[in-house]
Amino acid sequence: MPAILNPSLPNGGTDIVGDFLDPEAGEGFEVGVKTELFDRRLIATLAYFDITRQNVATLDPSAPAFLNASVATGEQRSQGVELDILGEILPGWQILANYAYTDARITQDNQFATGNGLAGIPEHSANLWTTYTFQTGDLAGLGLGFGLNYVGDRPGDLNDSFQLDDYLVTNAALFYERDNWEMALNFKNLFDTDYIQGTPISRVRGIEPGEPFTIIGSFSINF
Repeated sequence: MPAILNPSLPNGGTDIVGDFLDPEAGEGFEVGVKTELFDRRLIATLAYFDITRQNVATLDPSAPAFLNASVATGEQRSQGVELDILGEILPGWQILANYAYTDARITQDNQFATGNGLAGIPEHSANLWTTYTFQTGDLAGLGLGFGLNYVGDRPGDLNDSFQLDDYLVTNAALFYERDNWEMALNFKNLFDTDYIQGTPISRVRGIEPGEPFTIIGSFSINF
């Protein structure tokens, strides 16, 4: 069903006299369908979204360059589709998967070209996480997890002057549940893949590398 999203956000830009700009305004809608599959063991949701940000700070063409003044006339639009699947394939076998296609572009700006992609937002992204917990026998309570996280290539800046490469990260988990306690080992970036995660300020500033191979252990008791 339609939904209004993000009605206003503070704007960090300042005008020619140093006053802060009016807040950003955002509106959008989302429509979707949901269905149950395989005797209601899986739930699938397909949604279309369309979100527009307005009053985005952009360069004031009438101000001297040294003032770095802005006006709130920029506009950015994101639209696309998202598919989510959640449920239990077989007893003990859980799955969570999603895919998103996003077309995120500048629709109005005084500094950057209309049609340029938004920095750090990929057209294609997908995630998969699945676990299996043994239900019977000596291994009852023991669980295994496996996951993939894919992010497509995306613009590095609003000038579209360079691209951040796509990446695929593999994760895994080993856990054991018994009565009221649980212990787990989580393995992030299993193959120690090198990738850029954060959106940079430029080619040489703000480059945020992804997390390397990491092992996290946990133990919990429920009272």
